[in-house]
Amino acid sequence: MNQIRNFSIIAHIDHGKSTLADRLLELTNTIETRKMKQQVLDQMDLERERGITIKLQPVRMKYSLETPRDNIQETKKFQKPNYENQNPTPEAFSLNLIDTPGHVDFGYEVSRSLAAVEGALLIVDATQGIQAQTLANLYLALEQNLEIIPVLNKIDLAAADTARVSKEVVDLLGCRPEDIILVSAKTGQNVDKVLAAIVDRIPAPKGDKYKPLQALIFDSKFDDYKGVIAYARLFNGRVKAGDKIRFIGAEAESEVIEVGYFSPALKKENSLEAGQIGYIVTGLKKISHCQVGDTIINYSGVSSYQSLRLPGYKQVKPMVFAGIFCREGSEYPELRDSLEKIKLTDAALSYQPENSPALGFGFRCGFLGLLHLEIIQERLKREHDLDLIVTVPSVAYKIYLSKNQDKDKTLENSSEFFIAHSPDQMPNQNQIEAIEEPWVRIDLVTPKQFIGSIMELVQSKRGIYKNTEYLTQDSAVLHYELPLSSILVDFYDKIKTVSKGYASLNYEFLQYRPCKVERLDILVAEEPVDALASIVYSDSAYESGKKIVDSLKHILPRQMFEVKIQACLGYQHSGRNKGGKIIASARIPAMRKDVTAKLYGGDVTRKRKLLEKQKKGKKKMKTLGKVDIPAEAYIAVLKR
Repeated sequence: MNQIRNFSIIAHIDHGKSTLADRLLELTNTIETRKMKQQVLDQMDLERERGITIKLQPVRMKYSLETPRDNIQETKKFQKPNYENQNPTPEAFSLNLIDTPGHVDFGYEVSRSLAAVEGALLIVDATQGIQAQTLANLYLALEQNLEIIPVLNKIDLAAADTARVSKEVVDLLGCRPEDIILVSAKTGQNVDKVLAAIVDRIPAPKGDKYKPLQALIFDSKFDDYKGVIAYARLFNGRVKAGDKIRFIGAEAESEVIEVGYFSPALKKENSLEAGQIGYIVTGLKKISHCQVGDTIINYSGVSSYQSLRLPGYKQVKPMVFAGIFCREGSEYPELRDSLEKIKLTDAALSYQPENSPALGFGFRCGFLGLLHLEIIQERLKREHDLDLIVTVPSVAYKIYLSKNQDKDKTLENSSEFFIAHSPDQMPNQNQIEAIEEPWVRIDLVTPKQFIGSIMELVQSKRGIYKNTEYLTQDSAVLHYELPLSSILVDFYDKIKTVSKGYASLNYEFLQYRPCKVERLDILVAEEPVDALASIVYSDSAYESGKKIVDSLKHILPRQMFEVKIQACLGYQHSGRNKGGKIIASARIPAMRKDVTAKLYGGDVTRKRKLLEKQKKGKKKMKTLGKVDIPAEAYIAVLKR
């Protein structure tokens, strides 16, 4: 176990994590030169196309001080770094790397990775310096008491400012300047020093292979041939094919079919022991039995196994909610199965069935952010070939009902409030005592010349200024609090626009706070369309209603009768008096038909008679006619 090192790579997005991982794989001869490609650990097509890491990916590397380094031109001759306590033996070390995402929406992947390792490489771009997600991921690592190795990347670029960025890192970590490793992951310069530092600085894992099995599931996936495969870190004991195991949280038992490690493809091995990271083909038939954060132990008939349970992970709370529906109702079972399989690989995804009068059966899904929503939507389309309709993203509101209203016993914490994830769950306004919305704390790292324009933007989004911290003379961190709904749609893009791409953003949930919001109903031909309803701030309801009404006016097809489109606040969905306040409206004129074209003679009374008959018919259709709203109208309004 003294020859094992478990570590992760953390950084802000696009600071070179995946490129450095490529060089480490080359330097340790883990992957043959002819099989190497860029972003080799990013195995999803979506990751390679976007140039970002979405899923954590483990890999085992073999390394010794005499490992040949023929794959990298700049490091043909290895020179041992002058570290104290360097192990001089040529015995191979087993390095278990977990590559992690850098975007804020995938922070849960990072936290799971860090719980399975003893150290982390903190990568900082020498041209950009410390960014928002650099700080966020560093704090996650410090919470786990990990050994941090600072690495300055991209030193080969002309814009690199190693002196300034090194000072930022020293001020942040409190380390010595000589502790920082200056590398170029692109060219391979000094990457060998990173490997030596991993062996020297990161402690070996603790544990005993002779104790009862304790393995933490940090990820999992579903294979069509092997079934459920658990990615696990063994803290104690050992496991091999044929062992009977128990999942403590799911209270399920199974027999191990196969064990092995990642190279980065699955590679079969006889057994896994304490301190190692690998995979276990569980033999489970139900996907729900393999939960991220659960503990795997040896099966035994005793009831005291709960004492072997590992701490696991804190439950992640989704921040953004959207409805996902199939265009074809017959695909609903495939959508359900697809979400279940994606949930196995993405523990941050949550979903529950939903029935929309307009869109049919689907699911109300919870995500950590808009990019998370976009990635899940794209995976459903690519991996499972589903044609989907996704509703406008919304947040979860706490609804406090008036004391004289009966509360539904099935609602969450019904003695005080219930959670509304969509406008359909909003009761009538006269039934509501108070509404609370989620607020987040945001950290904006920006060069000082853009502070003014960023402050103006955040305050226009209802932000509350807290304080400013200066990292250096030229860069600062702005701390704000603002409603989560304010950053849902285009906030990140506007931050990048006003800062010319230099600012970076990180956010975390703060608390629920009172707000003044109302349900905005859309009436088409004086009939409410539930799928077009939305929750808006009271003081900006007119602008929102006007946008929806104008969109529908140009999208809805003309009918044989005049169609009124109205945006209404306070519409009563039950009772005799529907009421409500119309705040915006538009009209689609009726299609005209020349009913007098067939006349070839006679006096004017014949013409008047036909026109009068047409007028009465249109009046009757206006009261009885129904307007079929095409799916394109829903999509256009939801993406307004």
